[in-house]
Amino acid sequence: MELISVNKRPIVQARQPIEIIEAFEVEEISSDHFITSNTEPIRLSELSSKCIIPVFSKDNESTISHPEFINTVTEIGSNFFSGERMLKPAIRVSHPVKGRIPEAMGKSVQELMEDEKTIYWERMAFIIEFPNISETINGNKLSLCIGGVRSYNSENLYSRKIEEHFRCFIGFKVHVCTNLCISTDGFKKEIRVKSLSDLAFEVYQLLSEFKADRQLNQLHQLGDYSISENQFAQMLGRSKMYQYLPLKQKKSIIPMPINESQISTIAREYYQDKSFSRNNDGSINLWKLYNLFTSANKTSYIDTFLDRGAGCLDFVQSIASNLETGTNSWYLR
Repeated sequence: MELISVNKRPIVQARQPIEIIEAFEVEEISSDHFITSNTEPIRLSELSSKCIIPVFSKDNESTISHPEFINTVTEIGSNFFSGERMLKPAIRVSHPVKGRIPEAMGKSVQELMEDEKTIYWERMAFIIEFPNISETINGNKLSLCIGGVRSYNSENLYSRKIEEHFRCFIGFKVHVCTNLCISTDGFKKEIRVKSLSDLAFEVYQLLSEFKADRQLNQLHQLGDYSISENQFAQMLGRSKMYQYLPLKQKKSIIPMPINESQISTIAREYYQDKSFSRNNDGSINLWKLYNLFTSANKTSYIDTFLDRGAGCLDFVQSIASNLETGTNSWYLR
């Protein structure tokens, strides 16, 4: 196992201001193919210099900007994993909110100059990779990643400044496909803060509480279980039925984390995926199945991406638990 222990000494004082850093001495950029749907890649320098910062309209207080969020997580990660090689953040954005400066009022779109346009991105996701903190599972190399998601549509920008919402994670990236392996233990779905120091404290807590060995053991064990072609077909069929179940019945069943079009993607890649397709006899082990799920999840919107990613691991682990105990699940009977 190549995974190393990390230094978990405190690096920030809770509720104290931290310095926002402009650049890091790192060599490469993490792969930006961790999510694809309706997103485009962007450099941190462009996000910092070309995008305006939304404010809370009633008091004109600034929101925490995307670059500030990224820099905060980067600084905490750099100190927490001190001495480890760290790649530059890979950033993807979606849902642009466009505007123009007052001097361009009344101009047609064709007449607008570039310096008269304004923009900010409503949704943003990023990852930061530590390539030397790694492990190999079923012949696939994984490396440690941290990152986060910010969606301004979660904020009431028409009010006064209040707590702002963030999502952060720590997990692993599969190199062959850039699928992210996110567990509920490594995911903070609801971070609500009023300042960067509060945000830094929450990120540090997430990193210090994450049990890397536990998640890697869970991922290793998925390769020990397989389902047949008939079971795979039954699971997909019942997965499509799940969304139409009565609410009362749904409460007793583990949720299907992805949508119907993504289920269809899994069906296609069961035959076609170069790394995680079925075996010759039609069976597929749960490590491969899990990667079909996380690959399909790349087409999720930014604001649902991490939630669904954590849900994918919970779902496949529930299948493994049923196979181990010999009990039926709603998806496999």
